[in-house]
This record gives sequence, C-alpha cells and structure tokens, in this order.
Amino acid sequence: MLDPQPVLLLAAALFCIGLYGVLCRTNLVLILMALELMLNAANITLVTFSRYWAGRGLNAENFTHAHTGQFFTLMVMAVAAAEVGVGLAIIVAVFRRRHASEVGAATELKN
Repeated sequence: MLDPQPVLLLAAALFCIGLYGVLCRTNLVLILMALELMLNAANITLVTFSRYWAGRGLNAENFTHAHTGQFFTLMVMAVAAAEVGVGLAIIVAVFRRRHASEVGAATELKN
C-alpha cells in the first residue's frame, strides 16, 4: 500500500513555495506561475488520498469512491487551464496599456 506521508510532504512544500511566490513577487507572470504551483500541489494531494483510499480494499462501497480524487484533479486541471487563459489575457492587456507587467501597473482594474 502507498505511504502517503512523503508525497503529502512534497505537496506541502510545493504549496508553500507557491504561497511564497504569490505573496512576495510583484511580476504578474510570476504570480500566475506560483498560483499554478499551488494548484498542482492540491492535485498531488487529491491523487494521493484517492490512491490511498482505493488501496484499502475494493468492496462495493470503496469502489464507487476509488477514483473521486482523480476526477477532482481533472476538474482542477480544467479550471487551471481556463485561469491561465484569462490571466494571460489580462496580463497582456495591462502590458499593452502600461508597458509593464508589475502588480502596480494593474491598479486601473480597480474601478
């Protein structure tokens, strides 16, 4: 059976690196990349728990819930792809208008 502890530690480390990138960076592209890193850490966690619970035995009750984590991971990937498309479109629009990709250049989006 899969030992989830090392994989969950990896996911926690990736999430913390992504959180640091979101909080400390001012470049919009780097913030978007850090958000993607956080989403990938969540995907690793979902798949890890799904594999762990599926490995505990496949009776009729566990079999219906065995692949729930993989399904949610696919949903998160679809949302992440849409987020990248919209996020990059906004970054390109801000860059065309302000000629900068820093967070301070996006202040015109407030109103």
